[in-house]
Amino acid sequence: MQNKITTLFNIEYPIIQGGMIWVSGWKLASAVSNAGGLGLIGAGSMYPDVLREHIQKCKKATNKPFGVNVPMLYPDIEKIMDIIIEEGVKIVFTSAGNPKTWTNFLKDKGITVVHVVSSVKFALKAEAAGVDAVVCEGFEAGGHNGREETTTFTLIPMVKEQVKIPVIAAGGIGSGRGMLAAMVLGADGVQVGSRFAATIESSAHDKFKETIVEVKDGGTHLTLKELAPVRLVKNKFYNEVQELYQKNPTIEEIKDLLGRARAKRGMFEGDLEEGELEIGQIAGLIHKIKPAKDVLDDIMKEFTRVKSEMLG
Repeated sequence: MQNKITTLFNIEYPIIQGGMIWVSGWKLASAVSNAGGLGLIGAGSMYPDVLREHIQKCKKATNKPFGVNVPMLYPDIEKIMDIIIEEGVKIVFTSAGNPKTWTNFLKDKGITVVHVVSSVKFALKAEAAGVDAVVCEGFEAGGHNGREETTTFTLIPMVKEQVKIPVIAAGGIGSGRGMLAAMVLGADGVQVGSRFAATIESSAHDKFKETIVEVKDGGTHLTLKELAPVRLVKNKFYNEVQELYQKNPTIEEIKDLLGRARAKRGMFEGDLEEGELEIGQIAGLIHKIKPAKDVLDDIMKEFTRVKSEMLG
């Protein structure tokens, strides 16, 4: 299946695996790339030396293209970018920051740059900064989200109407039907996060993977908007956040409750009570932990079948 996204990244299918913190290590990224998609290593939860190790292992595990996702709020951002250059990474997805800051630096090194946006305004800024494509992420998505609370179905056509560069849809996409719907609305490809979090190769804790499978509709909620909006599974920690909100807390009181390493505790170490469990609304449609290749194959088979049924 050839289109703008498969051509841009030199991949078989226009499916990108989201670079999620504590979930997207070299095993997942290489498995997705080997299966014909684009695997991304999530640098957001990695110290620089750990990222280097994951990049080196990924290069040994696949000869296909893969990339690194870099949240630009990262404290060691200069070291991260240096490692990306030194290790010869050819694709970088940036998020949570101004695309102007690093796009030219990366492009000058021959790197393909994609920026994650949650609104038309930021999509236009990313295009003006010179990125090669944008990921339009609706607020159905897991993890950190935009403040606009725009859904994927409305965001894609609004962005597509305004930009000339390729558009990748994200947020609430975990099936072939979802991929087809996104592309009908104008997306050139899709980024899938939560569905790949619940795979054999995901570096998430098994208890967290099992929780993803158990989540039903309404089981997640966007909260902590005063800091950085994040979609969480409703657990003991989430309930404590809601109780604090009843007291009209200060930013400092919210930060104190959040503490440090909450996401690591929940997603990587498997503390389902006190940990921060980030997952998208699509979790309600995830019923089984599978190998990443099977997930990608399932998406493409359903996409092809439903597309032919609609045209038939």
